[in-house]
Amino acid sequence: MFVTFEGLDGSGKSTQAQLLADALRGQGRDVVATREPGGTPLGEQVRQILLDGHAMVPWAEAALFAAARAELAETVIVPALQAGKDVVSDRYIDSSLAYQGIARDLGVDRILRLNLEATRGVLPDRTILVLVDPETARARTRASDRIERESAEFHAAVDDAYRALAAMFPNRIVAVDGTTPPKELAQKILGRLRDLS
Repeated sequence: MFVTFEGLDGSGKSTQAQLLADALRGQGRDVVATREPGGTPLGEQVRQILLDGHAMVPWAEAALFAAARAELAETVIVPALQAGKDVVSDRYIDSSLAYQGIARDLGVDRILRLNLEATRGVLPDRTILVLVDPETARARTRASDRIERESAEFHAAVDDAYRALAAMFPNRIVAVDGTTPPKELAQKILGRLRDLS
């Protein structure tokens, strides 16, 4: 199965992605854990440009995310799935839909088309959206990269965007409460994924 985790920086999504990968390995499953942007040598270079580089226009940002995602899908995700492995990714296409498609107003449909082309249509079986309010998320982070340093208004727009995506794609996106204690939340997420395994 291919499971992705989404949410604001500071939502706890990275922790939950790691806990799920560990739990699946504990069941004897072969798991590939990855992150975005990154997960490949090229992706890590693009990550540095996106998060530590200069300001950029929204379409340049969207294109760089899609480029890193194309490399990840073709060289990591698809081969792992073809080999019968589970893939757990900290972020994927929904990040671009939320951040660039909605919060940066490039359009969900246009960003979705771009990313479906880049990934050759590879979508997750389930996306776990870890929800916390933007103030809680900001209090949990150091605001160390270019996107984390965006305004409170921008992060509120991303939060609204994620909630809108959950309503748009209810069969794929499962929203969970990020204020739940991490181990308790991990058990709930595992329960929500039983139908996939």
